[in-house]
Amino acid sequence: MELRVLNYFLMAAREENITKAASLLHITQPTLSRQLMQLEEELGVKLFRRSNHNIILTDEGMLLKRRAQELVSLAEKTKNEFNHQENLSGEIAIGSGEFQSTEILAELLTSFQKNCPLIKYEIYSGNSDNIKDRIEIGNLDFGLLQEPVDIRKYEFIRMPIKEEWGILINEDSELALKESICPKDLAGMPIIFTRRELIQNELTNWLGVYASQIEIAASGNLLYNLAVLARNKIGIVMSLKLNCKYDGLCYIPLSPKLESSTVLVWKKSQPFSPAAEMLIQHFKKCLNSIS
Repeated sequence: MELRVLNYFLMAAREENITKAASLLHITQPTLSRQLMQLEEELGVKLFRRSNHNIILTDEGMLLKRRAQELVSLAEKTKNEFNHQENLSGEIAIGSGEFQSTEILAELLTSFQKNCPLIKYEIYSGNSDNIKDRIEIGNLDFGLLQEPVDIRKYEFIRMPIKEEWGILINEDSELALKESICPKDLAGMPIIFTRRELIQNELTNWLGVYASQIEIAASGNLLYNLAVLARNKIGIVMSLKLNCKYDGLCYIPLSPKLESSTVLVWKKSQPFSPAAEMLIQHFKKCLNSIS
């Protein structure tokens, strides 16, 4: 598969129309149709369901779309790294969950940019598992991950602050009057949980004997979306404390206290662009001096 053909495929998948896609690609409609049919023959699957007016991706087409986006993105990132080596510019891709330690990461990037103003950052938001997946395939250079997490493949620096667990709950709830929340308070309550299994285990251990008495109403990995569910009284969010507020909700810490650590990671023995190498040294210098 050629990157050029994958770009053709992605344009056709986006427009759902061969004629329009060909026009945007500045090629003829028969040329695009032929390239797409040759791609289907190469893969041995049908990528589109065709009608008189449009084309729709098959299940196999949806899978190729995801893979093609990753490959094209990685190729573009690689090209940019080589194009900008001399001027120490280009783009560094960083994945992060939603943490208070993200503030420290932002401060590190700000201080680094003062010396390297041509560097741009791509920030990907996700949980530790999908950030690791993207590091593995080369779409991300660094990741800020929440422990527990398997970091045997990575160089890492542990961030200097702890993340505190609590709940987000409607302000009109009786529990909103409490200064802290103990496991018994959540018995019989609908809970909105994280999707990460390792973190679920940590929270289940904290709940102890009351773990079997809670109802999992929903799960997810982005707090804003979960907060909207909580505001609509679908359940109580068990979440990390963040430096932000949500209308109609209040944050209450857990008791006994439950905390998590975060680590800044990058792959061992991986060749990085000069800009990324300099950023690693900046991370080490600043964070080691704090800890």
